[in-house]
Amino acid sequence: MKLVLLGGAGFRTPAMYEAVHDVRDLLGIDELVLYDVDDARLPRVLRVLEGIDRERGSRVNVRATADLDDALEGADVVYSAIRVGGIASRIIDETVPLAHGVLGQETTGPGGIAFALRTIPVMRMIAERTAARAPRAWFMNFTNPAGMITEAIAEVLGDRAFGICDTPRGMFRRIAAALGRPPESLWFDYAGLNHLGYIQAVLDGGDDLLPGLLADDALLATLEEGDIFDRDFLRSLGMIPNEYLAYYYGTADVVARQLAAGRTRGQEIAETQAGYFAAEPATPEAALQAWRETTRARSSTYMAEAGAVRVDGSRAGAGVDDLEGYAGVALRAALALRSGEPTVMVLNARNRSALPFLPADAIVETVCVVTGAGVRTVATAPLSLHARGLIEQMKEVERTTIAAALQGSAALAARALALHPLVPSVAVADRILDAYRAQEPNLRALLA
Repeated sequence: MKLVLLGGAGFRTPAMYEAVHDVRDLLGIDELVLYDVDDARLPRVLRVLEGIDRERGSRVNVRATADLDDALEGADVVYSAIRVGGIASRIIDETVPLAHGVLGQETTGPGGIAFALRTIPVMRMIAERTAARAPRAWFMNFTNPAGMITEAIAEVLGDRAFGICDTPRGMFRRIAAALGRPPESLWFDYAGLNHLGYIQAVLDGGDDLLPGLLADDALLATLEEGDIFDRDFLRSLGMIPNEYLAYYYGTADVVARQLAAGRTRGQEIAETQAGYFAAEPATPEAALQAWRETTRARSSTYMAEAGAVRVDGSRAGAGVDDLEGYAGVALRAALALRSGEPTVMVLNARNRSALPFLPADAIVETVCVVTGAGVRTVATAPLSLHARGLIEQMKEVERTTIAAALQGSAALAARALALHPLVPSVAVADRILDAYRAQEPNLRALLA
């Protein structure tokens, strides 16, 4: 198998590399290709990978290239984790709306629209090149906003493209731990869009354990979601929302925290990573240790602006069933596609009839079965009118954003911003778009 990682010089590449070490024999990975146009960061990433090799006492056959066609030629699996514009553009995505009193977040609100606008044309080009160079490849998208990007490239790659997000799996594992059950013994009825989904039931055989969990303050206190959301509100919903819904249900509080902090999440990460990439560890082992320490520091403040208190760690060599994070989700999907053994997981895939109120070709985030034949969504319980309404509204925002990006239309971009439930008025949407075009070269060129 030839596995291609687009965005190979990214900070998270070592996590994928560790996961590849765990499953390379099961997947039959002959070659891992790192594609990136950032030559400055690549040597540091490769040094960390060498540290992993030394720690494991074995080596994955890995090479790097800046030639996209070379990377894609004959690929079996393509995994995308690119960031068009880099961290500098992320900071603009977040700070522009915040200056207008609107949420500043990279995938939710105006920031997610700006991120998608400059990313979609690049990803469509990559999808077209993939179709030409590796027509049988499975394309796993982690490039954010994952749902929107996956929908844009699925128009080219069809069912061979699907999206990856580790947030639902993290929710499932936390809930299973609170209930004292192995995650694999439970069925989680989860449905929605990327970063906008709900757990409607937690089934143990014929019993739904979710009502009991919601009624128990002590159990809720053990969950990140119990910190982020008001517990009485969770009980009134009768569901557990994806943590990113804190940006909808607690908007004013999140914006106040962001303003009080004096910097956005992107600015915080930029400061941390600048120090990390500027350092020159003496050995590969030291480079690996520095990467792990930076990862722990970064993870410990994840979702803090939404009220979360959490420290995440990662384990090396955990085995396929316990693979953590986005890399684990991706490689578990790859293993199911290769082996044909049915695997249940939450992915971003074509709706078909899973959410009957959305078009069949819309990309949704819900429970899927992955086999050698591909990814198929599973029907879930009907969503409440509230959840359905928010999902429908955001799908319209997504589709308007995709059209704006592909047509280079400022009018459609303004409409997408104005339709977003976190943007308070059409006038504010126009001011935000004007500021994006003034500050972000990619958007200025796209929406000329």
